[in-house]
Formats: sequence, C-alpha cells, structure tokens
Amino acid sequence: MSSAKSVSIAGGTGLVGSFALQHFLSNPQTSHVYSLMRRAYPHPITDPESKLKPLISSDIVTWPAALGSTPTAVFVSSLGTTRGDAGSFEAQRKIDFDLNLDLAKAAKAAGAKSYVLISTAGANSTSRFPYMKMKGELEDAVIEIGFERTAILRPGLIVGSREKTRLLDYPLHGVANLLGIISGGKLRDCWAQDADTIGKAAVRAALEEGVWEGKGTQEGGKRVWHLTQADIVALGKHATS
Repeated sequence: MSSAKSVSIAGGTGLVGSFALQHFLSNPQTSHVYSLMRRAYPHPITDPESKLKPLISSDIVTWPAALGSTPTAVFVSSLGTTRGDAGSFEAQRKIDFDLNLDLAKAAKAAGAKSYVLISTAGANSTSRFPYMKMKGELEDAVIEIGFERTAILRPGLIVGSREKTRLLDYPLHGVANLLGIISGGKLRDCWAQDADTIGKAAVRAALEEGVWEGKGTQEGGKRVWHLTQADIVALGKHATS
C-alpha cells in the first residue's frame, strides 16, 4: 500500500461532501483530512490524534489562502449552492464557479497531485442552460490547471437526506425511492444516485490508483476522467471503506 496521503475537502458539510468526509476519515490511506468550513464542526473533536483538521472561517474569501498554506496531496470539492440560497445566479456563480476555481488553483499551488470535483450530469460549457453552462465552464477551467489526475463526477438526481430539500425534488425523490425498493436499486441507479454512493466513489477516485486503469483520457502525463452515473455506481457500491 502506498504511503498515507493528506487530503483537503471543500463542501464537507453538504449532502455528498459529508459522506465523502467520513469515508476519508475512516480510510487507512489518509493521514490528515483538512476540511474548509464556515462554522465549527458539529461533532466536537476530543481525540488529539484525530485525522480531521478543520479550517474554519466564516469568510469564504479567505479559504483559498488557507488552503494554499495547507499540505495537500489530494483536493476534493463538492462545494456548491443554489440560486435560491445565494439570492441570484450571479451570486451563485461566485461560489459555484469563482470560489471553486480559486480553491483548485490554491490546491495545485499547495502541491495537490489529484483533484476530484462533484459536478452534475449535463454539465457542458456550450449549454444554453445557464446552470449547466456554468458547471461545464468550471470543469474546463479546472482541467486546464493541470493536476496529474482530475476526476469529475457527474451524478444525476442525488438521493439522501437534506436539511433543505428543493420543493421540485420531492416527487422525484419519491419515484427514485420507489424504484429502488422495487428493483433493489437497479432501476434507480441509472438516473438517481445515493449521496453515500457518490461520496464513496469520490474517495476511491481520489485515493486508489488502480481504479483509474483504462479510464479517462491522457495528455502530456495528465489524466482526466469524467465519471458517468454508471461509473459512480460501479465505483461507489464496491467501495470498501
């Protein structure tokens, strides 16, 4: 087994990110897990040997500088917000695109070799839909940074408990859960993925070199892998951590 790696994560308190964070903490391949947070971790850390090292600042503008001074071999971002929470699409873009890109650049400067982004199905920089276009532009921009490995996960509908579930998602979640019960998950997995499954897939893409065999594209020694929903399910449901 290769030596343990230092991991940094943004969005570790969100639906997918919280699962990824827990799997990183329990994975023997990680030495430290730095989590960018706006507020204190909800569960007090009493173990001085804990891998979790919160980087707490309510001012997210300071996050890139904090990350840039943190030893990081792997950086994972599941950071994102909604237009409703942000107040406007322009405000949403400042987080979903601008902050994400600044963090990716900071991680590269801090020595990160691997980068994992939780994106969305349909992301495309040429899309006529603003949200999909923004997500695609972010994908293109982080690929240009030139990490040795860049994994971009494109899940469909994300199934799991949320503090705030969008009203339009309620019927879809109901259908997804019903299909999961009827088919043992097979009918649901093709268009809706469990947050835990996505989190596990992100961890495996970040830490396990073997899962990259034959995957993605390679140019100039840099490998890029766009994980489809099927890839996410295959990787996440076979994760052992």
